[in-house]
Amino acid sequence: MNKPADRCPGVFRTHPAADGHLARIRLSGGKIEPAALEALAAAAEEFGDGGIELTVRANLQVRGIAADDVAPFADRILAAGLVTDEAHDRVRNIVVSTLSGRVGGRADMWSAVAGLETELLRHEWTQALSGRFWFGFDDGRGDVVSREPDVTVVAVGGDEVELHLAGIPTGRVVPLADAPTAMVRAAAAFHEQRSDEWRINELTSEGRSAIAAGIADLGRRGSACVPDRPDPDGPVVGWFEQSDGRVLLGAVTEFARLSSRQAQFAAAIGVPILVTPDREVLIPDLTEDVAETVVRVLAPLGFIFDATSPWVRTSACTGSPGCAKSLADVRTDLLDHLQTSGPADDGVREHWVGCDRACGSPSGAHTRRVATGDGYRVERHRTDR
Repeated sequence: MNKPADRCPGVFRTHPAADGHLARIRLSGGKIEPAALEALAAAAEEFGDGGIELTVRANLQVRGIAADDVAPFADRILAAGLVTDEAHDRVRNIVVSTLSGRVGGRADMWSAVAGLETELLRHEWTQALSGRFWFGFDDGRGDVVSREPDVTVVAVGGDEVELHLAGIPTGRVVPLADAPTAMVRAAAAFHEQRSDEWRINELTSEGRSAIAAGIADLGRRGSACVPDRPDPDGPVVGWFEQSDGRVLLGAVTEFARLSSRQAQFAAAIGVPILVTPDREVLIPDLTEDVAETVVRVLAPLGFIFDATSPWVRTSACTGSPGCAKSLADVRTDLLDHLQTSGPADDGVREHWVGCDRACGSPSGAHTRRVATGDGYRVERHRTDR
């Protein structure tokens, strides 16, 4: 039986939900420039439900778009420079180590990110990659490769990286400058092996071995020696000193959602905003005086800079009435739970969902509360599925 078509949404091909169309905006490495964020906030206010949601792949999405407004919304996103063309819209799935180039790490991975996007856009065949196929840049701290993107490069040191496939090291080391070409070559090997598989870990062992054989001549043999526990091993929420002496602020919001007003205020700071796969909002490259002002202004607007807040490790899918498949008003139920019982004290992430599809589940260990129509079933998960 063949797998159904990949329905992962993008900007041009949206998902028709109960509350309107959902558009997903892919950010290379989770980074969005101030002008683009301001434009997205305006588009969300005009065409969507007025909010911008953060995803577990460090992307953004807008809900509540009317069918007739999908095209005008896409035009606005195109004009903002957040997408380049319709054909390659959904293949730009790129995640970067959260603090790379600013706090710790073996290398600044950002220098190669634009090159990967250029390589992806240069080839016609990349259009056939699933919207779920994922590329990663890990600066050696293990925070990206532990999420098992399909193709990841992990910093070895000395401007070299090791290629990993679905989280497994290949033993092939290439210069960081050559990483984009090597990553796309690995994706091409997957494309040649796949039938209806969306991701590398869905291939048979023979298929995965064929990909490894197809890149065996790249670079030299070597290893990145990934740490057993990723760093940071906790939330990037609060005040962090960068390597250059400036300040990076990390925050979360309720339900990982920004109102258009919150987004506009964040854009007004005038620095790139970084979104993480843990649905954090990072505001980097600030002087201490500016950082203090940012906290004073944004905290009353709903930005949470406290790493002990329950919203740091509690999340939920949309639930009803926004999703027709949901068996519960998940977000209202979660709010009631937090007000009456509070979060569990085990320090584990908790994700509430309205059905077994479990949309938005975090990677790694978490507790999942699944609506059954008669309450919630509690499950323990080590991975996102």
